[in-house]
Amino acid sequence: IIYRLFFLSIEPLSALVGAYSTYFHPNSSLPSLPSPPSPLPPHTTITLSQLANMYLFFALNEALVLRATADMRVWRTLLCILLLADFGHLWAMKSLGASVYWDLRGWGVWECANLGVVYGGAMLRIAFLVGVGL
Repeated sequence: IIYRLFFLSIEPLSALVGAYSTYFHPNSSLPSLPSPPSPLPPHTTITLSQLANMYLFFALNEALVLRATADMRVWRTLLCILLLADFGHLWAMKSLGASVYWDLRGWGVWECANLGVVYGGAMLRIAFLVGVGL
């Protein structure tokens, strides 16, 4: 039941919140800058809008595709793809330094929301893919 709860509700809702926040409050999506410029440069706004669209795509894909079928091949395929996306998400943060991945004491709200959700989702995907609790 934890898989269905997380993959069909919690994570898609979290991605929708991320999409909304990134699109409508783009300055909050730039935590590595002490004080993001206001207004943001057009290229930054475009990039953040594209990121918001990807969060929306992620949320709809997970919530709707997995709800549409009980076929384990579809679930495994989609969750494997999302696990690869988790690794890509983590890789994208490499410029913040290696400690961002493991130094939880240095995490602020942004890192908790960002890395915590990715780590939690990745662990649940791995557990599902190796058959834990199925």
